[in-house]
Amino acid sequence: MLAVGASNPVVLIDGRSGAGKSTLARELVARWPQRGRVQLVALDSLYPGWDGLSEGAVYARDQILRPHARGLVGVWQRWDWEVGARAEAHAVDPSLPLIVEGAGLLTPENSRLGDVRVWLESPAASRQARALARDGESFRPHWTRWAEQEERHLARNSPRERATHVFQIP
Repeated sequence: MLAVGASNPVVLIDGRSGAGKSTLARELVARWPQRGRVQLVALDSLYPGWDGLSEGAVYARDQILRPHARGLVGVWQRWDWEVGARAEAHAVDPSLPLIVEGAGLLTPENSRLGDVRVWLESPAASRQARALARDGESFRPHWTRWAEQEERHLARNSPRERATHVFQIP
């Protein structure tokens, strides 16, 4: 499944909202080819609110990906969307495999820290239907605002070109 020699590989999964990132990440954890635990971090737990796509990717790099690459324990705090502030802390063990998924993740800096980098493509109508089914009506008023941040990410970071694997999701 993974063509990497590390016992603690890092898999980065990016794609626009509703593309299937979380589903793929959970499936990878369930079917991981090596024995032992696999860590999964979703950027939905890191973004500091509806305008935080870019900041979430930077936070993931600084608190999770860089420490993991250096063999250090990474510590991140979950973003509490209701309170609008960081909440409880979580540790990331550098000796274990790590999957990080979220829109905006494949930046030049983050890509260098991923052994396997995945980009998911999906039509806008399908993505929106999945995202609204997943998050309910709470996401609807933010869809355009979030999509504009994704567009900036695509233009600035070319995530599809940074991926080692690209998948089309209907």
